[in-house]
Formats: sequence, C-alpha cells, structure tokens
Amino acid sequence: MDKRKEIVKTIQEMAGRYSAYEIFTDWIRCLALSIEQSTHLLRDERWESREQEYIDTIKKYSDEEKTKIYKMTAYLIDTLEDGPDDVLGDVYMKSDMGSKAAGQFFTPFHLSVLTAKLGLMEQIQAYKIGKLEKIEINEPACGGGAMILAAAKVLQESGVNYQEAMEVVAQDLDWKGVYMCYVQLSLLGISAICVQGDTLSSPYDPERTEKGHMLKTPRKAGMLI
Repeated sequence: MDKRKEIVKTIQEMAGRYSAYEIFTDWIRCLALSIEQSTHLLRDERWESREQEYIDTIKKYSDEEKTKIYKMTAYLIDTLEDGPDDVLGDVYMKSDMGSKAAGQFFTPFHLSVLTAKLGLMEQIQAYKIGKLEKIEINEPACGGGAMILAAAKVLQESGVNYQEAMEVVAQDLDWKGVYMCYVQLSLLGISAICVQGDTLSSPYDPERTEKGHMLKTPRKAGMLI
C-alpha cells in the first residue's frame, strides 16, 4: 500500500462540506497542536489557548471524519519511518492545492536534496572529525520543511545520526507551513524550534520572540515521541 497516496485519497474522499485545502490545514493544525501540547507539563494560559484551538478545529468533523483524520496521521507516521522526506509537501501538491492557496508551491524533494548536498558537505566533514559539535541550520522561509528534511537525509546518507547532529531554527510567515514543518521534524526526532513570523522584520530571538509564536519539537523539549 502506498500510504502517501492513501492520504491524498482520504482528503479527496472527505472533500465536500469542506474543501481539500481546509481539511488538510485542519488536520495538520490539530496534529501539530497535539504534539506540542504533549511537551508541556504545566497547563498554563498558552496551553489552554492551544487546547481550545484544537477543540474548535476538530469539533466540526463527524466521528467518521475524525476516524479518517486519525488514519491519515497513522499513514504519515508509517511513511516517515522510511526516513526523512517531505511527505506533507508532496501530499499538498498531489492534492492539487498548490495552485489554489495563496500561490504556495512546495519544492520537489529531490531538488532540496541536491541543494543540501551542495551546501552541507564541509559541515558534515567537520562534524565527523569533531570540529563541529552541532550542525546548525536556520531556515528563514521553511514552508513544510523540505530543505531541513533534505539536510537530514543527506546526513543520514553520509553516516551521520541527524537526530543527534542537527540543531534547527525554522521560521515562516504562514502558520500552515510552520505546522507542516513542525509535525515532520517532530516525528523524525529532530531538535528544532519552529517559529511563525516575518523573518525580515521579526527574526527569531530567544529573548524577544513571543512564546505563542514558537513550537519546540519534543526532542528540543527533551522528550521523544
């Protein structure tokens, strides 16, 4: 079974009351919030706000539709078990949403991998001989995280444990892109902070960036899922 195709098929089957774009966006938002909420021990105001956002998003779907959403999550997890790949970007484009939603198009993953190979080899060699403690990646327009995922794939192919080596900051103006990136990096065990905001006017600053605009992957938060 091609589980990537099953995700696309499920989204198309669900489309009717809501558009495929809205279903995809709601699914990714709920999944991202579920993961992020699991990293918090204290149920503070931010936790309550995100919990309510999850409830407000998922409640419009029937029990049958919720079951399909949960199955899509299982398909995504199973697909990422094969290693780093921009599964969500691929699903987004194959669901014919790239030409409709704000002109967003996701880079084909093989091009991201080629770019990563050209840009990372020096850092990989330095890491292997102990000159670098971490391979730090700052992605100012992360989208679904394709460039970061490609970097993880190149590290893996070079014999480097990307979960231990990578330290990531990923920022995007669009919440959907932030959620997509966050979900995939979280499921792959990559240490990352994903930030919603304009990189040019408000670049990530650990002291100044609003906490409500930041999502820490479980590995970054000291946890594993």
